[in-house]
Amino acid sequence: MLLLMASFFMLNACGDLSSKLPTIETIDNMIAEGRFSEAKKMIALLPLVNDSLSEQQRYGLNFKIDLMDRIRQDFSVHDTTLLSYIKQHYPEVTPEEIAQWEASNAIENMTIDGKKLYFNSAGRNLFRIDSLAAKHYKLPNGGQSDSLNRFLKWYIPKILNIDKSLTIKNGAGIYFAPVKMRIKYSITVNPDEVPSGETVRVWMPYPRRDAGSHIGIKLLSTTQPQYIISPSEYLHSSIYMEGVVSAGEPTLFGFELEYTSYAQWYDFKPESVADYNKESTLYKEFTSEQAPHILFSDNIRAAVEEVVGSEANPYLKAKKIYEWIDKNFPWASAREYSTIPNIPEYVLANKHGDCGQVTLLFITMARYAGIPAKWQSGWMMHPGNRNLHDWAEAYFEGIGWVPVDQSFGRVWGNESDPKVYFFYTKGLDPYRLIVNDDISRPFYPAKIYPRSETVDFQRGEVEWNGGNLYFGRWRYRMEIAYLSENINI
Repeated sequence: MLLLMASFFMLNACGDLSSKLPTIETIDNMIAEGRFSEAKKMIALLPLVNDSLSEQQRYGLNFKIDLMDRIRQDFSVHDTTLLSYIKQHYPEVTPEEIAQWEASNAIENMTIDGKKLYFNSAGRNLFRIDSLAAKHYKLPNGGQSDSLNRFLKWYIPKILNIDKSLTIKNGAGIYFAPVKMRIKYSITVNPDEVPSGETVRVWMPYPRRDAGSHIGIKLLSTTQPQYIISPSEYLHSSIYMEGVVSAGEPTLFGFELEYTSYAQWYDFKPESVADYNKESTLYKEFTSEQAPHILFSDNIRAAVEEVVGSEANPYLKAKKIYEWIDKNFPWASAREYSTIPNIPEYVLANKHGDCGQVTLLFITMARYAGIPAKWQSGWMMHPGNRNLHDWAEAYFEGIGWVPVDQSFGRVWGNESDPKVYFFYTKGLDPYRLIVNDDISRPFYPAKIYPRSETVDFQRGEVEWNGGNLYFGRWRYRMEIAYLSENINI
């Protein structure tokens, strides 16, 4: 450290030192330009030459080091490896095509410390994103999940046509077609990630007890006798546990529960939507910006004006935004959200997004268009397709909060039946675990160190007195049993 300071002062001996001291802004610029090694040196130096930094600023500097390490994990593929993968499916690919795909961000890359590196899923994503490249892909399924699409094509018409006499009214909508499930979830911290005798703190996703479509939540067992379930007012719902580490052994945390989840359906006509009370607290909150991701940039404003045009009906505006995103932004594997400064801008620039990314684009565009919208997320647990998942809710006056699953898109094969085709603009299937009602909200008990996932909460969070344990230092496992279902599948 002394050598670092000495070299810095020598470089500035002939100039105005105060004007050349490192600042948080210059460090941010270095990170944006991929000059990670320089940025890390400046972060080490800044607290030594600026004793006026607040605790929050020092905390933020430490996270910037973590951020650069996370980006390096996401971007670790070299050009030879990428080219080899592409040539497996497209042997005749030309350098000109590679350059064109890089320029259009179809092949996501970043220059870090002077070396061009590629996103770990850049090769596979290319064949998802670019329609011409997709024609060369030798394996089936260029999209998110062909088996899921086939299931929904069959399942959604079935549930919309079953007897709805046994339903639960929810304002203008209904809860119906229940599925009872048993979930077994665990987090295992790898051996020796934390010194023996230290305590590990773990937050695991837990179903929201205030979600009307979830009933009969019954906790059956836990790996630790003591645990804390977060109060319902916390918008990231968790079950918290602690465990002491033993040398050479994994540290296990887990729980098992049962609950019944209902499908949601709001069968209303566009003209049934009333005018918004724009002075209401709800309207003001959920049509406002929410930094850093829900911001009304020039790109967002231009997109909304192009897509919505002169349409005035709130549902039809939301539907136009939904269709535009579904048509123009195919699903692709995503970088960790914590490494992206603004997710909707990332989707617009890269012309693709995973479920949470296109959901944030929908929410941002809807809010700018004057439609209250908010985040919801947790898991999708369809037979054969179990995964972490994000979607949205939009508020229509006189109707209420209506689920909108942007990444599920339109239910293909049912174009002749608008209720089925556009089901996910006003409905949600029952194979869900609802965990979160917003992004980037605090945990209970509070987390001390920066989160692994700064936006969402679906896998869990782990830390100890020495810091946060990032993904890769622990693993999660989700097991699901279907106890009763509305349709024999």
